[in-house]
Amino acid sequence: MTIQPHPGALAGIRVVDLTRVLGGPYCTQILGDHGAEIIKIEPPTGDETRGWGPPFRDGDASYFIGVNRNKQSVAMDFTKPEAREILFRLLEDADVLVENFKAGTLERWGIGYEQTLRARFPRLIHARVSGFGSDGPLGGRVGYDAVIQGMAGLMSVNGERGGSPLRLGIPIVDLATGLNTALGILMALIERGKSGQGQFVEASLFDSGVALLHPHLANYLINNKIPGRTGSAHPNISPYDCYPTKTVPIFLAVGNDRQYAMFCRRLGVEALIDDPRFAANRDRVANRDALTALLQPVLDELDGYDLAERLLAEGVPCGPVLDLSHVVEHPQTIHREMVIEEGEYSGFGTPIKLSRTPGGLRSVPQKFGHATRAVLAKAGYSETEIDRLIAEGIAFTTHDAAS
Repeated sequence: MTIQPHPGALAGIRVVDLTRVLGGPYCTQILGDHGAEIIKIEPPTGDETRGWGPPFRDGDASYFIGVNRNKQSVAMDFTKPEAREILFRLLEDADVLVENFKAGTLERWGIGYEQTLRARFPRLIHARVSGFGSDGPLGGRVGYDAVIQGMAGLMSVNGERGGSPLRLGIPIVDLATGLNTALGILMALIERGKSGQGQFVEASLFDSGVALLHPHLANYLINNKIPGRTGSAHPNISPYDCYPTKTVPIFLAVGNDRQYAMFCRRLGVEALIDDPRFAANRDRVANRDALTALLQPVLDELDGYDLAERLLAEGVPCGPVLDLSHVVEHPQTIHREMVIEEGEYSGFGTPIKLSRTPGGLRSVPQKFGHATRAVLAKAGYSETEIDRLIAEGIAFTTHDAAS
């Protein structure tokens, strides 16, 4: 994988990124992957995820490196009025401002959307990633992924049957909120093309967490039954679960009767196709334990890799449960460029594939303050002015200067 030479679908879109941690940076990396110019402005202490390790590479944690490519790293202290004036200058030709400050922080600094930005920059799209949104009983409160997983009900449906609620092993709420923010920004850009007006876009972790509850919330709103934890099994479909085999666990996701019949034939258990206990999906869900008891002894004697490959080739959704070393080396991962490398940099590839305007790696994650001088110069500051801003602790090029 090399640096992407194509300018990308979002070439010409300029984004000022004030976000830290995960949801916001994940959003702006998506935009940067597809050609938007991202100016990431960090506080003097830096994005805290630079220190969220090990592992580290050249002083920065993998956590930071994973979601901060294709960005120019600038550092400023917005508690100082002159830094806020620099921000205003950068916003003069920006399309989007993305931030995840605690509600009220920008207003205290005199740069809130309704307070200042809407009138001063009428075409600006101001996007906010927040914990609970700006209003409501919890409006303005700080939110973290794991806390929202609990409060939004995700943990209540995750875990083994009869076990305790369990946090999902990936920060799914942060990632989903980043995706929702990117989607909202793109919607606002499309609408601005018609109206000529910017607007405020907000995606909250709480809202995103609740919106991830399908099908559990849909089920509850119809049957009023609180769902329990089912391990890897699906509440509405069977067989749809993780099954041990002789070699590797497989995940089987049979979605219809045709797939069920093909699966049974492949296993040599054709009698289960016409068994009235398993004739239709609703029957298989009602009798899932009995079905599992009949399938598992057969699966125990089979090679999971071979079985999954054969089933997938026949149109039955099935795959081996792989660890990350196997995922990275998988031929499909390599073919789809879902792990990319450039020099010492490595990361996941963009999952959004466009035929004429491909996304991809345009620049590796930058060290703290790497682009401060270049961005300020492009904004019209002279070398002497930049030296003064750095000397007075308004802008920064290194962590040493900020400490």
